[in-house]
Amino acid sequence: MSNSVIPEFDVELTAPDISSYKDGNTGIDYISTYDSGIDGPHVMISAIVHGNELCGAIAVDHLHRQNVRPKRGKLTLAFMNVAAYHSFNPKDPTKSRFVDEDFNRVWTPEILDGPRDSVELRRAREVRSVVEDADFVLDIHSMLISPAPLMMAGPVAKGRKLAKDVGLPKFVISDAGHANGTRMRDYVDFINPNSPKNALLVECGTHWARETGELAIKSAYRFLDIFGMIDPELAKSYGPSEADLPDQTFVEVSGPYTVQTDDFKYAENYKGMEILEKAGTIIGHDGDTPVETPYDHCVMVMPSLNIKKGESAVRYGRVLDM
Repeated sequence: MSNSVIPEFDVELTAPDISSYKDGNTGIDYISTYDSGIDGPHVMISAIVHGNELCGAIAVDHLHRQNVRPKRGKLTLAFMNVAAYHSFNPKDPTKSRFVDEDFNRVWTPEILDGPRDSVELRRAREVRSVVEDADFVLDIHSMLISPAPLMMAGPVAKGRKLAKDVGLPKFVISDAGHANGTRMRDYVDFINPNSPKNALLVECGTHWARETGELAIKSAYRFLDIFGMIDPELAKSYGPSEADLPDQTFVEVSGPYTVQTDDFKYAENYKGMEILEKAGTIIGHDGDTPVETPYDHCVMVMPSLNIKKGESAVRYGRVLDM
């Protein structure tokens, strides 16, 4: 939006009551792990890293309600930033992304082992051992304005390979994350090209839209299916159909535009994934300074509305030949 004002939203999704999952079976609130007793990977499905992104809670709640258990390996179902989630108010839905700081910007050993304290850091330290034990993670998210779902595959080739195996959604983004902190999907071994561990972050669409919840469920079942974790009939019932698996487009992010002032305005009402044909196209103004695309055929990846100095306004990307 050219004036960076947060618009009003229709909240079509209902936040599921997750209170029955608090005790879990791991000794960590809201974390449950099920071991098949048969050799195989440890796969984790992660929800509500951001407290107002209901689709992940809907997907993990669905897995619980269907009593999904792994045929091989271990399955962890995780509700992450529960403090923020419990503060969700559909009348003011943007306010519960986090309590003190973004849970998805603290994932380095230096920060987790450091002296800082916050609600999110305490929770990240609490769940850290489970994240470190997992071999493969699907972290389920949604977005404020971008209607096109995205798979965030991280900065290394193995992430793109896993996204291709999953096969949805259409757009796969390869990037190094944000200037203001490290995401959970980029934690240590997940972005080490020499480690077999891997993670994906799926942005299922616009916050609180009905179809966003539906894609979250399909993505979770598909992720488990590709690892042979669940019965094929279960995957067929709740996962994507062949028609849901598009020809994917892979986009590599060259870097973000980091806002330099307290007065950033877009030139157009960007929604995300627009391709701007010419280098030097003005996309906005940062104070009095025009902000221009750095190259031809530049993809506008996840433009933000809630823009603050020192944070990413948008990320620039190039389409890859996969």
